[in-house]
Amino acid sequence: MGLLQGLLLAVPGAVAQGVLWGIMTLGVYITYKVLDYADLTVDGSFATGGAVTAILIVKGMNPFLSILFALVAGCIAGCITGMLHTKLKIPAILSGILSQLALYSINIRIMGKANTPLLGINTVVTEVKKWVPSLSDNTVALMLGLAVAAVVIVALYWVFGTELGCCIRATGNNEYMVRALGGNTDAMKIAGLMLSNGLVALSGAMVAQTQGYADVGMGIGAIVIGLASVIIGEVLMGKRFSFAYKLASVVVGSIVYRIIIAAVLQIGMKSTDLKLLTAIIVAIALSVPVFKSKFKLGKFPRKQAVR
Repeated sequence: MGLLQGLLLAVPGAVAQGVLWGIMTLGVYITYKVLDYADLTVDGSFATGGAVTAILIVKGMNPFLSILFALVAGCIAGCITGMLHTKLKIPAILSGILSQLALYSINIRIMGKANTPLLGINTVVTEVKKWVPSLSDNTVALMLGLAVAAVVIVALYWVFGTELGCCIRATGNNEYMVRALGGNTDAMKIAGLMLSNGLVALSGAMVAQTQGYADVGMGIGAIVIGLASVIIGEVLMGKRFSFAYKLASVVVGSIVYRIIIAAVLQIGMKSTDLKLLTAIIVAIALSVPVFKSKFKLGKFPRKQAVR
């Protein structure tokens, strides 16, 4: 009974964190699913968003305005990764690793130290609570996360319905065809990476403000978490419907992932084992569609009768 009660108490916080991290997952979805690009910049740009918003708030900037600057910083990080890949012909994975590695030092430079606390400093949570003091921190974080996620989904649905968005999607599907038709695939890749890492940094900024600190290592493993959320969302909700539905399923996958983590922690698993758990979840989620298709098509070998 105590375990169930503890889980129920942990669920609201897990859902709020799931929505906030879901914005990061939307960025991962753009590169992983739409652009078909293995971008590892995410681990660095997530922390960049947190570092930028934290230092700007400490310096006295409005917390909502600081989030916009964090988004711009993420776009710049994505642009650099895109330039390394398209202009210097560095492989996609390696270009992301180089950007991620550089951002670690850059984030420390931005904050001046490895960790910037935001306790006692005005954040988006305290701003909202000025208007509605009765709301808890988790409720405010959930409301803000849902509002921003909804705006992002609507904006992405509109962007990918434009000529630019269609070119980005076409580049992910078949860049050789786009190039043959006269399209600039290099520009499309850079645009997609800028959009993706901008959303990742936006998520990092909101997570930093809601949790009360920014840390240089807060983005470690973000790419794996994002992939896990994308895959969980697809497995649970399918991918047969509209593009907006797919985007919403990504956020749902992030929420489910956070609930799973909260449940495992309540059972007694150590927090140091969460990376292992995430790897297992990703492996299982990736294997589910394969097993489903094999069962559906009857590809598993049957035992032959002994003659």
